[in-house]
Amino acid sequence: MRVVVSWSGGKESALACYEAIRDGLEVSYLLNFISQEGRTMSHGLDPKVIAAQAHAIGIPLIQRKVTWESYEEEFKAAMRELKKHGLEGGVFGDIDIQQHIDWVTRVCGEVGIIPFEPLWGRGEEQVLADFIREKFEAIVVSVKANLFDVDWLGRKVDRDFIEDLKALKLKSDFHLCGELGEYHTFVTDGPLFKKRIKLINANKLSEEGHWFLDISDYKIVEK
Repeated sequence: MRVVVSWSGGKESALACYEAIRDGLEVSYLLNFISQEGRTMSHGLDPKVIAAQAHAIGIPLIQRKVTWESYEEEFKAAMRELKKHGLEGGVFGDIDIQQHIDWVTRVCGEVGIIPFEPLWGRGEEQVLADFIREKFEAIVVSVKANLFDVDWLGRKVDRDFIEDLKALKLKSDFHLCGELGEYHTFVTDGPLFKKRIKLINANKLSEEGHWFLDISDYKIVEK
């Protein structure tokens, strides 16, 4: 079955994509949305970085400009268009937030595509452990400033990262995978990737209660 992956560039979408392929689905496209300000929704990344990521993976990328108000209609329009090219399903990286899967189920039902949620119902820590076990590599690219200090930006997602997250959660409760926007990641390598992304330069920015890592220089290199 040909499917499209809802793609943020972060750890859950990458792991969900990988598991969908491993389960026999044919991932034909990655679908990513951009804000009116010219940054990816939520993660705040330059869209060119996501395009480079898709190139390194080797799966075509579709990017659409939206607002939060127009997001649903633009999402459905993209799905209807892809259906004309033989797409039958969509892959999503939701874990345990009921309103997320309710939205996916409803919207996919309205456009007549089958939703796949490979990570749904898995424990928060287990998702992180699975991501690391499969040898994906990712760094933190945004955090909520009331939960994390600026030093979390650029950190690798590894076992030490998990342990530090768990220690921090004892002081201020949050979702270990950042499913409520507590933090976001950018994947640079892993079993999906034919090549990898080498980050050369990035700047740390503060905006609207968040710290962002603005990746300004990078290149795609052989593995």
